[in-house]
Amino acid sequence: MPCPALPDGFDFTDPDLLQERVPLPEFAQLRQTEPVRWIAQPPRISGFDDAGYWAVTRHADVKYVSTHPELFSSNLNTAVIRFNETISRDQIEVQKMIMLNMDPPEHTRVRQIVQRGFTPRAIRSLEDALRDRAGSIVETALANAAADGSFDFVTNVAVELPLQAIAELIGVPQDDRTKIFDWSNKMAAYDDPEYAITEEVGAEAAMEIVSYAMNLAAARKECPAKDIVSQLVAAEDEGNLSSDEFGFFVILLAVAGNETTRNAITHGMHAFLTHPEQWELFKRERPETTAEEIVRWATPVVSFQRTATQDTEIGEAKIKKGDRVGIFYSSANNDPDVFDEPEKFDISRDPNPHLGFGGGGPHFCLGKSLAVLEINLIFNAIADALPGLRLVSDPRRLRSAWLNGVKELQVSTG
Repeated sequence: MPCPALPDGFDFTDPDLLQERVPLPEFAQLRQTEPVRWIAQPPRISGFDDAGYWAVTRHADVKYVSTHPELFSSNLNTAVIRFNETISRDQIEVQKMIMLNMDPPEHTRVRQIVQRGFTPRAIRSLEDALRDRAGSIVETALANAAADGSFDFVTNVAVELPLQAIAELIGVPQDDRTKIFDWSNKMAAYDDPEYAITEEVGAEAAMEIVSYAMNLAAARKECPAKDIVSQLVAAEDEGNLSSDEFGFFVILLAVAGNETTRNAITHGMHAFLTHPEQWELFKRERPETTAEEIVRWATPVVSFQRTATQDTEIGEAKIKKGDRVGIFYSSANNDPDVFDEPEKFDISRDPNPHLGFGGGGPHFCLGKSLAVLEINLIFNAIADALPGLRLVSDPRRLRSAWLNGVKELQVSTG
């Protein structure tokens, strides 16, 4: 029996929908019946002057779009699939300075510079410091817990290591990490009324980060240090980032490196506490495959978008030049053609060709190794210090059009 049609007006980027759940049943339906489907939207609801986007739901098709930047541009309309109706085109254009929203060859030039800070050697050099920080974060959460042992896992644990890792990576004083946290929240949470954040406030927060980063870059040019900032802005012969480019790179770190890893850690903890046999397995064996399954399960970025540079086809769908194309990682990471029993949280899953770090191609996540390291370190610290952690309440989800975010997760040691 064929699956029923999606309800009229169903939109995978509806922030009210994603505040409630990731639409996995609807993704499954499309993968079976119409893996590339046109999703109509009212004009301007996403900030774009068009009538909607194509939803790409199969693993193979998401990879295809991701690895053909000559056909599917990140730059024309940016990679963000939905802003809101108040954003201006000028505000969208400014975001093209962020590497996430560039196409080759400009993307290639910038990435070749910034990847100096993400070499295996650079990441290994952070490991000891981040291991100590992970242990300290968990100990502090335990010390600050309420009398009954309860605390919010998001604010007390999940946010801290990604923030401290970014601060360690680019030489930001640890005391300033709360500024990065506040600014990145304002940029990413514009759809959530609890934060009462407008596009204007988000834009101001972005400019605060750019200004902070430019001042940091200027200081390193004047007096280089042994950190990534000096490598990126002070190199004489190998190319370097302008002050503006460095500022927008720090914006990318603040959102892509902070929000995503924080949410992966939160979803991972929730998965462990709702799959106790997996938590016991982790505490006992610490499988090296754990972080990859957490990222697959969480898929912190539900979707990004590309824009067709010419008339083309994906499967049976005829894509017109200028059409927006949504690549839905949450669907791809639950594709049964690729994953056995994708609905199972299985930290021993191997192989695990998930697309939680992107679908390959030029925009494959630059910070994957750092994110995997952070996830491993924080769960090792939790398993050592809080092995009996238990869930107190269901997670409170972020209202967002493209992030699988959690605002609060109450847990207890008691």
